[in-house]
Amino acid sequence: MIKFKTSFLIGTVLLAVISCSNTIFAQNKTAVKTNLPFTMPEVQIPKFKADTLSITDFGAIPNTEELCTTAINNAITKASQSGGGVVVIPAGLWTTGPIKMKSNVNLHTKNGAFISFTADLNQYQLIESYFEGNKVLRCESPIMGVDLENIAITGEGIFDGNGAAWRPVKIGKMTAGQWQELIQSGGVLSKDGKIWYPSEGAFIGNEEKSKLPKTPTAENMKPYKQALRPVMVSLVNCKKLLLDGVTFQNSPAWNVNPLLCEHVTLSNLTIRNPWYSQNGDGLDLESCRIGTVTNCRFDVGDDAICIKSGKDKEGRERGKPTEFFVITDCVVYHAHGGFTIGSEMSGGVKNIFAKNLTFNGTDCGLRFKSVRGRGGVVENIWMEDIRMNNIPTDAINFNLYYFEKAIKEDPQTGEVTVEKIPVSEETPAFKNMYFKNIYVNGAKQALKIMGIPEMPVQNLQFKNMIIRSDVGIQMNYAKNIDFQNIDLRLDKPGIAASISNSQNVNIESFKATGENQLFWAGGLATKAISVKTNGEKMTFDVVKLPESVKNQVKIME
Repeated sequence: MIKFKTSFLIGTVLLAVISCSNTIFAQNKTAVKTNLPFTMPEVQIPKFKADTLSITDFGAIPNTEELCTTAINNAITKASQSGGGVVVIPAGLWTTGPIKMKSNVNLHTKNGAFISFTADLNQYQLIESYFEGNKVLRCESPIMGVDLENIAITGEGIFDGNGAAWRPVKIGKMTAGQWQELIQSGGVLSKDGKIWYPSEGAFIGNEEKSKLPKTPTAENMKPYKQALRPVMVSLVNCKKLLLDGVTFQNSPAWNVNPLLCEHVTLSNLTIRNPWYSQNGDGLDLESCRIGTVTNCRFDVGDDAICIKSGKDKEGRERGKPTEFFVITDCVVYHAHGGFTIGSEMSGGVKNIFAKNLTFNGTDCGLRFKSVRGRGGVVENIWMEDIRMNNIPTDAINFNLYYFEKAIKEDPQTGEVTVEKIPVSEETPAFKNMYFKNIYVNGAKQALKIMGIPEMPVQNLQFKNMIIRSDVGIQMNYAKNIDFQNIDLRLDKPGIAASISNSQNVNIESFKATGENQLFWAGGLATKAISVKTNGEKMTFDVVKLPESVKNQVKIME
């Protein structure tokens, strides 16, 4: 067959967004797409009194290294105690310690405002906090709020978390010259010389944990606090939350992390981290309910748009899923995953609708991950109008072996064989997920599903996909999978679609170019495979099925 390439015109649609001014908001609810596949509660947005306070009125001095922490927090406290209002950060360079949000306050940044969080770790106290789904002792976040209602951070300013003061760096993520410069700046190397830590305390806290206090407290963990990196924006158990227009960048760990929040509106944000930043996630929506993410831009060091709900037993016991979110009109540049669910999803994820997302150079496009031991159910997920360009790994990936040793795969077919274990509360489940209008201009692999035998990835529909990639479709331990109108354009010869140990797979209106074998199915558990093409005659000689599964495969013209 003749191999050809197609370039896609990638554009974005900008929706009308909420205006953030120094006046009371005119409305209390956001308008979301009306023809959603689930009943979406109306999203409440905060509204504020017109009262305005400037941080300069509380002693903040711009364009110096003098800390404005007290001035900013006093202004926020005054506004909240007075019934709410707007606290303005004017244009200028501002250096500060942790900013502590209060109810009924809109922290509004003017164009030209650059807020730099200090590298002086003495300004960040150790507190009981959260990280990666669990309650832990952690440093205060640069921006934080707990048990608040009616809050916002808006405007055109930039918040910089000074993440280089906190983060370890891996040798493989830098050039030789950058690595030498980093080493010469100080810090401590790991025993194998492949990881740089900013201090001895950070090194011990990460690599010699046996030396840490058996019962950690805020006092005895002070020497190791650089290992206890905070998320940059930590908002816990807050209701009616708005983040609009601002830039959050250079975070110590995760960047923006709403946890246990309700009525969340995130719009027009720019979220940035260096590509080499360890744990440099963009947005982590964790155990949150009812919200929208609209017209945001991501360029980060780990996953970009992340949906989570707690980790392992603690997440299951909390039992708070992330649910009822509409995510539209976003662009992701560098990230490990463009849109990700997991791996901390033990509390469940459901009723998520994502549309009009663009991934440009993102490591993996749509990424779904977990592992035995997590538990939790991910269900009722809709993805529409997704465009990807230059994806180094998989356009779509399901991996239920995250953190485990690599599963041995057949180099030709991608087939794996895994021992089945009993289903328990620790068994993760991914089901009822729908993918429509997926366009990929270059990826290493089109689709890879690595399910587990006791709980296959099930009830997935892929409709209207045009994907140019090196490798086509590989499925392991999947059930009730429906493909409709699929066009694969392979840049390297191989099998267009491989199915292993899967059941009830329907492939309709399927075509490929560049392959040297259209179809393969194998595995003792494979049953009920149906393949229907666009009038092209196929025989078992062409698709080369093993004898063991021929009676399970039906080919229809």
